[in-house]
Amino acid sequence: MAAGGPLVVIGDALLDIDVDGRADRCSAEAAAPVVDVAHRAFRPGGAGLAARLAAAGDREVVLIAGFAADEAGARLRGLLDGHVRVIALPLHGSTICKQRVRAIGPWARSNGHTRAKEPRRPILITRIDSGTGRAGADPLPEEAHAVLASAQAVLVSDYGHGIAAHPQIRALLRTQARHVPVVWDPHPRGPVPIPGAALVTPNRAEALALLSGRLDDGPDLWKLVKGWAVDAIAVTLGPEGALVCLRASGKRLRIPLPAAAKAPGGSDACGAGDSFAVAATAQVGSGSGPERAVRRAVLAAAEFVASGAAAAFTESAPAMIPGATTAEPSAWT
Repeated sequence: MAAGGPLVVIGDALLDIDVDGRADRCSAEAAAPVVDVAHRAFRPGGAGLAARLAAAGDREVVLIAGFAADEAGARLRGLLDGHVRVIALPLHGSTICKQRVRAIGPWARSNGHTRAKEPRRPILITRIDSGTGRAGADPLPEEAHAVLASAQAVLVSDYGHGIAAHPQIRALLRTQARHVPVVWDPHPRGPVPIPGAALVTPNRAEALALLSGRLDDGPDLWKLVKGWAVDAIAVTLGPEGALVCLRASGKRLRIPLPAAAKAPGGSDACGAGDSFAVAATAQVGSGSGPERAVRRAVLAAAEFVASGAAAAFTESAPAMIPGATTAEPSAWT
């Protein structure tokens, strides 16, 4: 581990877009609300958000990610410039964009047949994903080799678009994991973590898929830790905290979130998983063991949600929609 070295985030950078408006009427063509858009806000998503979160402190942060040569890619780079150092890899195809459409108004909750009571907070109407971008096996620039050699800790923020499967990156990380703690935030469409990772942080749904629908304190999670040959797994459980399994001892323990730290009901939890992974990476990078790192990460993610979650990283502060209070209800997993 390089004392004082950068925290390096490797993964798939996305462009997140929030479209907010009012749903005062229903479409005549289908049982669907019509949203009159009041405001659009942009922010880095995926590994881009993780890097921005990591850079919120005083530490040096380097992001290694793919960027497409399109308008959305340029906007994404602009949202990162001045906050994190970017090592850009080629992204074949177009920038991955994730757009949340949210609204208040009498039709925000309606199925199109009856007007519902108007919600006090914007409701998520739908999410629209677009973009075809995927990283190939292009050679890594020498700059990436140098940064990884000097890293204090590495976070792999996998969103299933090829960076975590890059053969050269995986080979470098396997070597570096002997000296530098690597935290792996997996994705269902991504590869398995590299052997030797200090911590893997699936959410509840991802863990359930890996464990054939069973998530408890039994031996299945330990078998997964052993099979991957990683030091520990921490399954994030949202407001319930996390479930940790340590390979060396086979110890499994639940780390609850104290009631006093829980965000109010209906808080927007967008990015909470990224916040958890970043906090855990910072902790293991400073010498904490997995259990202590997860305890601190559970609290950090809760504080992130209570402070407004990813909305703080938008290009411009979203305009308040008349009659709205905060963001739509969401479950952190």
